[in-house]
Amino acid sequence: MTATIQLPTDAANRHDFVLLFDVTNGNPNGDPDAGNLPRVDPETGLGIVTDVALKRKVRNYVDALKGTEERYKIYVQQGAILNNQHARAYSALGKDPKKANQADIGAAKAWMCENFYDIRTFGAVMSTDVNAGQVRGPVQLTFGRSVDPILGLDAAITRVALTKPDPKQAAEDETARSGTMGRKAYIPYGLYVAHGFFVPSFAKATGFDDNDLTLLWQALVNMWDLDRSASRGLTGCRGLYVFSHSSPLGNAPAHKLLERVQVRRKDGVEAPRAFSDYTVTVNQDDLPDEVQLHVLAEG
Repeated sequence: MTATIQLPTDAANRHDFVLLFDVTNGNPNGDPDAGNLPRVDPETGLGIVTDVALKRKVRNYVDALKGTEERYKIYVQQGAILNNQHARAYSALGKDPKKANQADIGAAKAWMCENFYDIRTFGAVMSTDVNAGQVRGPVQLTFGRSVDPILGLDAAITRVALTKPDPKQAAEDETARSGTMGRKAYIPYGLYVAHGFFVPSFAKATGFDDNDLTLLWQALVNMWDLDRSASRGLTGCRGLYVFSHSSPLGNAPAHKLLERVQVRRKDGVEAPRAFSDYTVTVNQDDLPDEVQLHVLAEG
């Protein structure tokens, strides 16, 4: 079998994928329990990026690209009141959420899936005060894990501008005032690998279709370019390898397919500082006839 660059758009069949991304002089996913330092596996020193962080980037990309369209609204947004979102469903259906029966809750859940891309993609727990049910999404992601141990650094930074004047100093003595000290966490470089899965039986339940699947692949490749910040440094997609099955249940175990994509540090490289310090190999020998490999991004 040979790799192809066509987008796998069949939401009726299973897909398993490998996502590679790297970070240079940035913090890919800070840990709030550790002073926002990059997340790390304490036993191995390998860096970690949670599935939640990856899904956030997919949401941001879809919102920027198609957020004005009704079918592509985003449910989980910063500052959003989720119960208000549920109430929208009941209002559209002409139902009272306080008197909702199981049929009403099912209708509200279907309305939420139809109107919010991230619900029909990743699922959501909406059984809160305004009950719109629970949804199990067809797309699931693992944590991203770095190929090699990362070096988490914490740089001291200063701000020369002041928030308010110092009452102990003369108003005209601008040079005597000092700025604010701060910290900036980052890693010099890290190459991360995450795995993902698309289960068509869940897609049928949420209404996730071929167009939604196409948008997912586009987001995974391009989402880094719409989520730039100084704290994240230079982050980008370095590979997206999709193993597409010819049946809803799949034609081969996912873990055996995903293991075909291997990333290895080149000989002689002591401290990786660029993607060119690694070699990515994809084993296509004896790939099942019912499975097709799509290389959507590479290098």
